Amino acid sequence: MSDYLRELFSLEGRRALVTGGSSGIGYAMAEAIGRAGAEVVLVARTESRLEAAAGRLRGHGVTASWISADLGDRADVQRVCAAAGDIDILVNDAGNNIRKPMADLTPDDYERTVAVNFTAPYLFGQHFGPKMAGRGWGRIINVGSQQSVSAFGDSGIYGAAKAGLAGLTRSQAEAWSAGGVCVNTIIPGFVLTPLTAPAQAIPGRVEALAARHMVKRNGVPEDFAGAAVFLAGDASAFVTGQMLFVDGGFFVH
Repeated sequence: MSDYLRELFSLEGRRALVTGGSSGIGYAMAEAIGRAGAEVVLVARTESRLEAAAGRLRGHGVTASWISADLGDRADVQRVCAAAGDIDILVNDAGNNIRKPMADLTPDDYERTVAVNFTAPYLFGQHFGPKMAGRGWGRIINVGSQQSVSAFGDSGIYGAAKAGLAGLTRSQAEAWSAGGVCVNTIIPGFVLTPLTAPAQAIPGRVEALAARHMVKRNGVPEDFAGAAVFLAGDASAFVTGQMLFVDGGFFVH
């Protein structure tokens, strides 16, 4: 890497916490951030998947560790905050999506969806954001959804939570950008990950969604590597409070 590119994009000396980091978009972003030089702490529920993901990162020369937690449980969120130590880059990717018609959603569906998709990012931000600002540098990357900006495929409470996450991004940016903390949301298109497996199982759905993207294909986790490195480093120092659409033209088509 040339000195110029290193100045723009190197994450050496940084430490990142990536929720949902054991698979899908979360893992791809964790790998990109790690291979750019940052130490990475993965957070997800399943220990075996976390260990496997951390092993893959170490195979790329990344210093990696993990914390198993259910981010729908506030006590687990607080435990992660206590165990993680100092964090320079926070990536809120963990999510769940209960796909039911709106009228069929239960109070428990509501509570579980909001807890993981909105409350956990809020609590992590409240813990790490002021500390980042106190040190004069930080990055928060929230991972939203097409439902952050439009109704799409039984959006339900998931859509409301992801819309809230975009609003949270703006509020966090307002609060901490003057302290050197840039906060942004990535908006994916339809991405082939475990989270979208129920939609992928519907006959013809994958093909129809691929056709809707301007690039004429669905997304894959690796499509988010470049955006992750950009938003996690110094190159994005004048970018905050924004939604970055990494969606192959899905939203504008």
